[in-house]
Amino acid sequence: MPKGYAIHDTKNWTDFKVIDFDLKTPGDTDIDIKITHCGICGSDVHTISGGWGPLKVPAVIPGHEIVGIVTQVGKDVKDIKVGDRVGVGAQVGSCMNCHPCKNDNENYCIGDGKGHMVDTYNSIWPDGSIAQGGYSNAIRTPEQFVFPIPDAIASEHAAPMLCAGLTLYSPLYRNNVGPGQRVGIVGIGGLGHFGVMFAKAMGAEVVAISHSASKREDALKMGASEFISTKEEPDWADKYHDKPFDLIINTASSAAVDFATLLKALKTEGRLISVGMPEDEIKLRVQDLAGKGALLGSSHIGSKTEALSMLKLAAEKGVKPWIELIDMKDCSKAVERVSKGDIRYRFVLKQDLD
Repeated sequence: MPKGYAIHDTKNWTDFKVIDFDLKTPGDTDIDIKITHCGICGSDVHTISGGWGPLKVPAVIPGHEIVGIVTQVGKDVKDIKVGDRVGVGAQVGSCMNCHPCKNDNENYCIGDGKGHMVDTYNSIWPDGSIAQGGYSNAIRTPEQFVFPIPDAIASEHAAPMLCAGLTLYSPLYRNNVGPGQRVGIVGIGGLGHFGVMFAKAMGAEVVAISHSASKREDALKMGASEFISTKEEPDWADKYHDKPFDLIINTASSAAVDFATLLKALKTEGRLISVGMPEDEIKLRVQDLAGKGALLGSSHIGSKTEALSMLKLAAEKGVKPWIELIDMKDCSKAVERVSKGDIRYRFVLKQDLD
């Protein structure tokens, strides 16, 4: 029976206990995976600490940046075979019948009355099975949400791409980022460092924007051509009047982000996409949007089409996240460090439950 590190109470969100659990009810398109690596995401901390609300199931095994080896496939699986190295991200199910699902937007599934979006953990399958995540030794997932990992990408590097990487790649991909464009990445952390590297790999000029100057050297090594410390330069947007941004992606999970200043730095009809998700509401005046004819939006992980495109780009351009690799048994210390921002820039857990 599969085992995993679980949280039972959001008040004791670092008190992991190893539990046995059942995989989902098997289906004809399902793939069984023996997990070797799992990244730690800020979403894990928000969930197990109760920041995003109470747990939906009695015990939650977090983790949605999963890499492993295929051990079994259903009879209708087409493109993946036993022995393949694959990944699973933050979503493991959708109805596959609604308008988004039929248009390569399964990550925006709205359900069809029979099926619905299923998050990788802290979620329930339509048949009542509990979805458990990657701080474990096994997962069963439909083929639509399983991604082959290119040989050129190490498993520990692929893992954090499957949520953090995809979350940043999707808005870059959908906004056709490429040569001749200027892209700003706000927040140089687990998410933001992917934004810098992927935007650079896509040919754009990248400017890293951070509250603190402490990450300047790292950001420039990742591929940023410029670094802005908003604490040291509160009026930084003024110097971009003649060289405005086509796109700014905000990764900071703080409601204190100065959206008005970010919008000021955009070109006319530029876009500000926020993928950082603070627990509190943000404040913004419509007039701040109107002044640039700007668009403010967000996005949610990414589709399989985008995931495969991202992995191809990472393999071709040699994109490698900055990680710290640790044993899965140390997940308690790791999530606590993530909550304090004490990681540059992503933890990856190595399986130790076998």
